Amino acid sequence: MKVTLILADSAQAVKGKLYILGGGWSVVGPKIPPMAVAFKIEVPWDEANKAHAFKLILLDADGNPVKASSGTGEKNLEIPGEFTVGRPHHHIPGTPIDVVYAINFGPLPLKPGGRYVWTLMINDETHPDWRLAFSIRPEKQ
Repeated sequence: MKVTLILADSAQAVKGKLYILGGGWSVVGPKIPPMAVAFKIEVPWDEANKAHAFKLILLDADGNPVKASSGTGEKNLEIPGEFTVGRPHHHIPGTPIDVVYAINFGPLPLKPGGRYVWTLMINDETHPDWRLAFSIRPEKQ
């Protein structure tokens, strides 16, 4: 599968299209603003009509999952999901089928001066281009 990821201030996925505001940044802060991760998955023709699981997880610079508070304590900051695409009758056989997602977050518990990586996993697999790194500027001293 081919995946395209982009960081944005905000994003929406509507009727198979991504609507992105303030997209394409990789450095922010030091104040942590709301952010969105928008992504498009190109599902190969032969992977249609099959269930696929994904997980978007935030890692720190050392590759450790970032923790966030929840109602039941601290948990890894990860978003799971599933998708299945059919083969539209108007698609030319062999044409990949697109799936789009936009996941918006309020300000996250990130440290100024830190480097982070959003990593997408599909069916427990990831690739180097399924990662999206960004930095938080340090606070002025």
